[in-house]
Amino acid sequence: MGNFFDDLMESVQQMDEIRRGERQPSREFAVDALQVKEIRMATGLSQARFAKVIDVQVGTLRNWEQGRREPTGPAKALLRAIHNDPEHVLRALAG
Repeated sequence: MGNFFDDLMESVQQMDEIRRGERQPSREFAVDALQVKEIRMATGLSQARFAKVIDVQVGTLRNWEQGRREPTGPAKALLRAIHNDPEHVLRALAG
């Protein structure tokens, strides 16, 4: 499990470097409203439970799912991780 956490933290660090213009993105990962909802629904969690697991206000999650706001920074990286490996990421967040 430690290896997964290290990989996740490395990806967050790389994302910060990309945002500061110190690194070129290897590929774009757009997180639009539909995708946020699909990621959450694939976990089987309600909005309230998913928001709690990823440590955001439920209103923030609703704004993402309804396209009023877009996740950025660490939240976007976390959604990408959940999308790519929901079982392990959710287990790591729960532990």
